[in-house]
Amino acid sequence: MSTVYNFCAGPAMLPPPVMAKAQAELLDWQGQGVSVMEVSHRGAPFIALAKASEADLRELMNIPDNYHVLFMHGGGRGQFAAVVNNFLGNNGKALYLLSGQWSKSAADEAVRLVGEAQIDTIEMVSKVNGLNQVTLPELNGPTTQYRYVHYCPNETVDGIEIFEEIDAPWPVIADMSSTIMSRQVDVSKFGMIYAGAQKNIGPSGLSIVIVRKDLLQLPPVNPSSIMDYRIAAAHDSMFNTPPTFAWYLAAEVFKWLQQLGGVAAIETQNKQKAELLYQCIDELAFYKNGVAPQNRSRMNVTFQLQDEALNKDFLADAEANGLVALKGHRIVGGMRASIYNAMPLAGVQKLVDFMRAFAEKHTA
Repeated sequence: MSTVYNFCAGPAMLPPPVMAKAQAELLDWQGQGVSVMEVSHRGAPFIALAKASEADLRELMNIPDNYHVLFMHGGGRGQFAAVVNNFLGNNGKALYLLSGQWSKSAADEAVRLVGEAQIDTIEMVSKVNGLNQVTLPELNGPTTQYRYVHYCPNETVDGIEIFEEIDAPWPVIADMSSTIMSRQVDVSKFGMIYAGAQKNIGPSGLSIVIVRKDLLQLPPVNPSSIMDYRIAAAHDSMFNTPPTFAWYLAAEVFKWLQQLGGVAAIETQNKQKAELLYQCIDELAFYKNGVAPQNRSRMNVTFQLQDEALNKDFLADAEANGLVALKGHRIVGGMRASIYNAMPLAGVQKLVDFMRAFAEKHTA
């Protein structure tokens, strides 16, 4: 059987060694004769897994001691609401920086919950020489003006990534669902980082919240207990039954990443993958990318064929060659290759070889 490379934006591919270990342990975890899905989340074996996974994540991201690490429900969208409900009580205001579909969705959810009067927005993307480019705004004002400023460093739909730090007098909250652990970040620069698991962490249904402890002193908007960060922190993310199998897989992904050399090592590999693919797109007039080079996503490479009539043939031929899930998001069309941490360099090389051959085949 030939190797299949899965370029899905999410749920995304998981590291093959992690999947192989999960398969081997599925019916008998740690010699207990039962699956990890069947053990109590309050039993000693799973508590040990939970503690080890938090320690591994803290080491991978160099998370300071004054931050809680929470394993939460609801994915990224669940945190859209949880952020508002946890921090915007007493008519607090927040600023949302917009750079694509997911940052806009977060802002829309905030408005839905507390109304437009409490939510300000700034659009950061504009066309420059025909390309989408991000311009960071100058953020200043009294520290009490906003409870937080929210942004999304990587937009999976639009293929836009923001590599600069957001300089603001208010706590910065980042939706890192599609970029967490893909490159090194200084956690201390953020009030909170959250991420849905289904890109670089594990299967869907789990989300990670890294929140500075002092933020939990802000008055909430009566959040449900299941999404209350204060309750989650007080109960070590065990207030109720967590998504245990997703947590188990996340723990294995953290170990896998450590074995590779940590975030610094995977960042080097991610740069190589992205550079290889963008070089192909730029060299061949057959393809095009609509994002300014400094804002091109390393995780989600979007591109279009100059002749869109060939889109179906491209996708069919790619799938026949073991390159699946390359269709772009319905909002923007074209193609999208999601090359998260688990995607090996060999997968991107095979995609590039295919793209060159396809272009040659269809060029008069």
